[in-house]
Amino acid sequence: MLSLHNTALGDCGVPIRMGEPMSRHTTFRIGGPAELFACPKTPEEVTALLSACKQDGLPYFILGRGSNLLVGDGGIPGLTIAMEGLSRIQVEGTVICAQAGATLSAVCLAAREAGLAGLEFAYGIPGQVGGGVYMNAGAYGGEFRDVLVSADFLDEEGKFQTLPVEQLEMGYRHSLFTGKSCTILSAVFRLEKDPEGPAAVAARMEEIFSRRREKQPLEWPSAGSTFKRPEGAYAAALIDQCGLKGFQVGGARVSEKHAGFVINAGDAICADVLALIGEVQRIVREKTGFVLEPEVEVTGRQ
Repeated sequence: MLSLHNTALGDCGVPIRMGEPMSRHTTFRIGGPAELFACPKTPEEVTALLSACKQDGLPYFILGRGSNLLVGDGGIPGLTIAMEGLSRIQVEGTVICAQAGATLSAVCLAAREAGLAGLEFAYGIPGQVGGGVYMNAGAYGGEFRDVLVSADFLDEEGKFQTLPVEQLEMGYRHSLFTGKSCTILSAVFRLEKDPEGPAAVAARMEEIFSRRREKQPLEWPSAGSTFKRPEGAYAAALIDQCGLKGFQVGGARVSEKHAGFVINAGDAICADVLALIGEVQRIVREKTGFVLEPEVEVTGRQ
């Protein structure tokens, strides 16, 4: 166990917890302990934590809501920085400014209350703004890049930057931040005033959420869609075509309701999920020729 005595991290003024179970912080309900865990409340505290990690030579991991994340059974070394404390949302006219830790549902509700249209597609996506920007989150014909104006972030050198959406290289489940150690702090969205008001926006959101509830296994812990959509096909259709609904390894199972979801069917560990993903990839490749690429991010010690 690491000691914080006489370290920059121990002196940075942000409370640090040790051995925090990551199963409490992922929608998969899977993951070993974070060696060190902090939940900053301001961008300044985020900056202080990152600076302290650099001084101490300590690795760090930025955690959103953990809704697209599989954490290794051996946990995460170094410091895990949970962004949930940065959750402020401001609405000015047709513009919404939201910090990285704000949930997508909360931002959608703020838009609904203001009668603003454009974010309906994100209602029910179990993530936060930072993760949505990072992966250009999308569903039901909409994507973040359609409504995003700009993002504030700390670059890989820890310097504050603001870039417009045109420079964020946003594509299918990809952005400028993909694979980089930048830290997204906030985002600005521009929406449209719905002439029929909040009730019309609410109706569309409820329609989309009803479709999610009907088609997706929301009653089970999962990380959402497990695989990216391969060019020329749909992952769920390929998996279903191969007869893999209900296929199980340990506590991990391909959902019978939606073949694109791997669920935690009971006490699954990371190794179960990885083994199941590998088997699904192998079988689909052998039977259809398509190569499935995981959408779920994997981190930590296996």
